[in-house]
Amino acid sequence: MNRTAISQMSTAAAQLSVRRRLTSGFVLAVAIWITGCIGHFTPFAEWPALFLYVIGSISVTLALGLRDRLWEEMWVTHRGLGRALAWGGGIGLVLLVIDNINTYMYYRAGGAPMAQMEAILIGMRLVFLFPLLVLAEEFLWRGVLLSGLHDAGVNRHLAVLLTTAAYALNHFAVAPVGMIERAMMAAMGLPIGIAGGYLALKTRSVWAPVALHGLTMISMIIDIFVIPRLV
Repeated sequence: MNRTAISQMSTAAAQLSVRRRLTSGFVLAVAIWITGCIGHFTPFAEWPALFLYVIGSISVTLALGLRDRLWEEMWVTHRGLGRALAWGGGIGLVLLVIDNINTYMYYRAGGAPMAQMEAILIGMRLVFLFPLLVLAEEFLWRGVLLSGLHDAGVNRHLAVLLTTAAYALNHFAVAPVGMIERAMMAAMGLPIGIAGGYLALKTRSVWAPVALHGLTMISMIIDIFVIPRLV
């Protein structure tokens, strides 16, 4: 087989990889949003959409990795793990401090606490599922969709912007709380999406944004349970 044929086969395989990632991610995102919109007008609220979000994101990633061997393309490997965790952890700590300071000032100014999120996380014991949610979100938005857009030739800044916007807006479809709290969560998601997107591109590892996101989740727990008691 000559070099031209090998090159053509490699190009075809790369295009197929991109198509599978973008199609799977886009279809799942649309299904989540439709489920959330329907659930909003039923007694089930957004819980079915949240369930689909977590289970679907992890299942899609596993399917693309195990069936299609796209671990490398989705940046879900151990390659450069230490560097990725260092970058993600460092920037995550910075965001944690900034967020906690902003939240403290918000409460000092008379801002209302996120009572519904507190009831869900503590009353329903769902705080222990946060690590699973972090994995699901980073697998979908950075591992599947951002990598797919990047490999499709989309401008890196536009790719980060698109995935961040979709990730932030997704909170309105899957968060079973009031609109004010959803808006607060979406706003918190903007720096996570932007920083996590550029970290994933820099390190070619989904574990950098996972580390960052994990720390910002800890920040959110501090926002809800610790800071209101300090004001």
